[in-house]
Amino acid sequence: MKTPSNPPDAIAAIMLSRTQSLTAIVCDEIERRILKGEMKAGERFNEQSLANALGVSRGPVREARRFLEKAGLVVSTPGRGTFVRKIDQAELAENYDLRALLTGFACTRIAEAGTVRQKNALAALVARMETAIDGEDETTYYALNVEFHSLLMVHARHKAAERIYQDLVKESHLSRQMSLARTPKMKESNAEHAEMVQAIIARDTERARLAGETHVLNGKRRWLDALSLGSSNDAVSDRD
Repeated sequence: MKTPSNPPDAIAAIMLSRTQSLTAIVCDEIERRILKGEMKAGERFNEQSLANALGVSRGPVREARRFLEKAGLVVSTPGRGTFVRKIDQAELAENYDLRALLTGFACTRIAEAGTVRQKNALAALVARMETAIDGEDETTYYALNVEFHSLLMVHARHKAAERIYQDLVKESHLSRQMSLARTPKMKESNAEHAEMVQAIIARDTERARLAGETHVLNGKRRWLDALSLGSSNDAVSDRD
């Protein structure tokens, strides 16, 4: 029995799906390189070079560039080309301010409607961060800190707030200026995490909001302190 051939529309749909999937993979990889600092702020976005490195044609890289430009990770300048975006100190300060508001908002929502399991998960992360501090393990502390803040936004169950927050976090990674996260600063930061969780568990919405906002604004202060000390290049960011 002869197998019927696919109609032209079906073939076009399949090819489009394959192209979109490849573009998504390429976009994710380039975004990873940018956020990890493998592609530096101000570095030219060379489509052909990236295509060669990733083993693809320029088409998916070009589409990825358009997506990354909309996401604010790269910028195009007429007559000059496309570059990994640089974020200056004023923009990063504003980024902290917005993340403070969103973190306070998330803490309020979890205090109001969070489940026991969700609150316990946040408390467990605070305990694990304390263990990392005791072991002077900055790498683990940083990873757990990122997880804690991401989980806050997930448990807040507000898709728009979570999306905006994650965009702001990505933007903050464009700055390689770091705030001090050595043991005294980590202890200070994690004590603030504990206060947030305690307020959430107590269902004290106003205390939770204030604790969340204050924590991120204190992160801004720690970053500014690092800048004033001129030690931002060799410190680890606490990203809050």
